[in-house]
Amino acid sequence: MMIFLKAFLVGGLICAFSQIIIDRTNLTPARILVGMVITGVIIGALGAFEPLYNFAKAGVSVPLLGFGANMVMGVREAVDEKGLLGVLTGPLTAAAAGTTAAILCGVVASIVAKPKDKLTLKKMN
Repeated sequence: MMIFLKAFLVGGLICAFSQIIIDRTNLTPARILVGMVITGVIIGALGAFEPLYNFAKAGVSVPLLGFGANMVMGVREAVDEKGLLGVLTGPLTAAAAGTTAAILCGVVASIVAKPKDKLTLKKMN
């Protein structure tokens, strides 16, 4: 039960921090998402992601920080196996499953839901 609490707290803090950035700045959500991935890359490159993952598991690996750190781990493994070429192939290989799942979930959501653009939503309110 404690692992769920840790995951909820850490994941919740990451999401709350992101929401504060959305509310308090003029940054677009896309820039914030890219910033979170880059933060994950930096945390992974510094070697701080693994201890954080061991503490919070899915609370830190599911948000975009985990995606960035996963790419760093993929680069490290690919460089060990393939040399400098691993810099190009490692992140793609490491992130392939997550990217494919995100695309498939997006397609299913777009089929099931009736998405509307922001202009349409403003007119409705």
